[in-house]
Order: sequence, then structure tokens, then C-alpha cells
Amino acid sequence: MDTDPKASVFDAVVAIDSGVDHLLQYSAVRPEDVRGLVHGAMYTRGPGDLKHTALFIGGSNVSDGEAIAAIARETLFDPFRISIMLDSNGANSTAAAAVLSATKHVALEGTQSLVLAATGAVGQRVCRILANGKSHVTVASRSLERSRECIDRLVASGIPSDRFTPLASTDAASLSKALAASQLVFGCGAAGARLLSAEQLAAAKELRVAIDLNAVPPMGIEGIDLMDKGVQRGERFDYGALGVGGLKMKIHKACIAALFESNHRFLDCQEMLAIGQEILNSAK
Repeated sequence: MDTDPKASVFDAVVAIDSGVDHLLQYSAVRPEDVRGLVHGAMYTRGPGDLKHTALFIGGSNVSDGEAIAAIARETLFDPFRISIMLDSNGANSTAAAAVLSATKHVALEGTQSLVLAATGAVGQRVCRILANGKSHVTVASRSLERSRECIDRLVASGIPSDRFTPLASTDAASLSKALAASQLVFGCGAAGARLLSAEQLAAAKELRVAIDLNAVPPMGIEGIDLMDKGVQRGERFDYGALGVGGLKMKIHKACIAALFESNHRFLDCQEMLAIGQEILNSAK
């Protein structure tokens, strides 16, 4: 189910490459469409065979995807269940891959993290995973009001409020102070949006990991290359969008495969993080 006017080609190709035998794509899905579509999926096979059917929720708007997922989950009941994966805009799999890349170098607990463009789809998920890992997260947005609204949503999901600090990234002094105190920085901005200059990055002496998830020049964090994958520069390890992208694709494909292991799974960002950790553990 895709909430955009045209169903995603990317999501379809990944599904096929992950071994899906038959792909049914529905675009422009609205909340009022969901129950009927889910009923069509859950009543066409017996309970023992429903693990062969799964629901992927995509589209560019994460909030719309979350609404679709909530209705889909409410529609299901025992024994008629199918597994569901929510990855609107690739936000969950990308965020999981980004944070897991960082944890190759730094344990999250007790760290200070700065998330730039944190109120976007990927940024919100990065903030959630970091805070659940007991990192203190500075939630940076051009608007302090939007930063606070983002924190309110994260706290409403059950994360303690003292794990977050709001920040207006347009306040240069506050941004410099937050960056100077951080061990981790994540650039989660829109394509082509510059978030940090090379000078700002070089001045952040406490940084151990810098990750830029923007794949369109100019880079969101100047000085990080698109292809960087754990490139060490002094005491800091750098990742560009494609450096994170390989793990993101592995997580995406593994999660699709996991949907067909049972008919009870719901895969959101934390579940994708766990699957990503299994991938890393198996590679050791």
C-alpha cells in the first residue's frame, strides 16, 4: 500500500529482488481504503497459509504511512493475521542502518548526539533509535517550534523527555555549542541542503562519528563524500549516504523476507534495527 499517487518503483524492485513471487501494488491509498484492502488479503487464505501474504506500507509521507499501518493493525484479528512492514520514504531502514553504522565505532549509551534536520522522516526515526539506545539527543530543526513538536511526539511514544534537547539550527551559537559537545552527528536533511560546513565539522573535536544521509550534491555535511564508509579522518569516522546505503538495502531485503516467516510480525524502526544488528553479528 503506497500513499503516493504512483506506487514506488524502488519498493517494487526491492520486493522482487527479495524473492517475492507476486506483487500487488496499490497507490494513492487513503485511510478509508485500508480495511477493504486488508480484508481482501486476510480472508483469501486459511490461517495456516497467511504467512505467505504480507503487507508493505510505503509512500513519501511517514505520517500518512503510520496512519495506514494503525488501521491495518486494528483490522487484523486472530487467527486471521498477516505480517506488516512500515517503511515510508525508507525512513525506518535508513535510520536503522545509519545508527548501526555509528555503533560500529561508539556505544550509544551515555553519548551526546546531534541530529540535523531531525523533524524529517528519517531524522525522527534516527532520534527515536538513538534515544532508545540511551544517547542524549539534540533535536535540531530550522524551527525551534518544530523541534519541540518532534520531541513531544517522541515522548508520547514512551521515551523519557530528559533524553532530548530542542535546538533551532538557525541559531549559530547554539548549534556550535551542541556540535562541540557531541560524539555523534547525523545529517538527515533534504536533497541538496547544506547543514554543516567543513569548518564547523573540523572544529568539532569531540565527534567520533559523522553521518550524512543526503545523496544529492551539495552534501549535507561538507567534507563527507557520498561513498564514505567508515572513512577515518583523525579521531572521527565518516559515512556518506551510499556508505550507509549498502546496509540499508540488506536490512530492507531481510525485513521483507522476515515478513513471510510468520503471520504475526509488525516491523517498524526498532524491529528493523534488531534485524540489522543480526546482519552485522552474522558478518563478524
